[in-house]
Amino acid sequence: MSKKPIVALIYDFDGTLSPGNMQEFGFIQAVGSTPEEFWRMSDSIAIGQDASNVLSYMKLMYDEARAKGIRLRRPELRAFGAHIDLFDGVPEWFSLVNRYGREHGVRVEHYINSSGLKEIIEGSPIAGEFKHIFAGSFIYNDAGEAEWPGIAVDYTAKTQFLFKISKGIFSSRDNKRVNASVDDDKKRIPFSHMIYFGDGETDVPCMKIVGMFGGHSIAVYNPESAKKRASALKLKRQGRVEFATPARYTRDSRAFEVVCAIIDKIRADSEVARLSRLNG
Repeated sequence: MSKKPIVALIYDFDGTLSPGNMQEFGFIQAVGSTPEEFWRMSDSIAIGQDASNVLSYMKLMYDEARAKGIRLRRPELRAFGAHIDLFDGVPEWFSLVNRYGREHGVRVEHYINSSGLKEIIEGSPIAGEFKHIFAGSFIYNDAGEAEWPGIAVDYTAKTQFLFKISKGIFSSRDNKRVNASVDDDKKRIPFSHMIYFGDGETDVPCMKIVGMFGGHSIAVYNPESAKKRASALKLKRQGRVEFATPARYTRDSRAFEVVCAIIDKIRADSEVARLSRLNG
């Protein structure tokens, strides 16, 4: 019996699975700020220091928590994740796609590739659905308190995780194996078996790489935002993604229809490739 191909669904988080930034569902309120104030302060740090936006928001989280007497530890960060809002259908989405995959001869795996914080995502109601979560994180001292950024994931850093997923590497630190040459037929998940979901410009490098190597990219948008819809359609017009669809993840959604069609194509392509390898 031929081995089932693995299909990797890779998601950005903020704006893709959730309608807001993950810090906005508890942390920002805990430090006595509003989302507008917090992000304005974060942008001010980045602009004033000509610094990374990601490192700037991580520093601001650290500074604000310390000033307000809030301990930034893994349990507290995970507790904030429990309150994250999700788009319509997200909680049921994974079982829907997994079932369709099983019924159509593929194995489905789900991954997060986010500039947000791993610890907050780990506290979300859907954390257990993912094979691995690639995201930012802090370094913690002996008391378990955050004291320095450990991993900062910007739009270029996101691309390295695609290669790690392809090669089956689940360490953010490992830079040796990810740069090692591996024949395409030896990779755990070829790029042609990837489906990338993102909502904005920070996802464009990943969208482009997945598409260049035969995979599929989907720009999703908040259906209540005309601006987000226009941005997603622009990505499609520019050829940066194949599909633009509302961020609805129900059985009757366009997202599910598109993913099912891609799974069918991957399964068919895999069968054609298997037959071409046979002699006689």
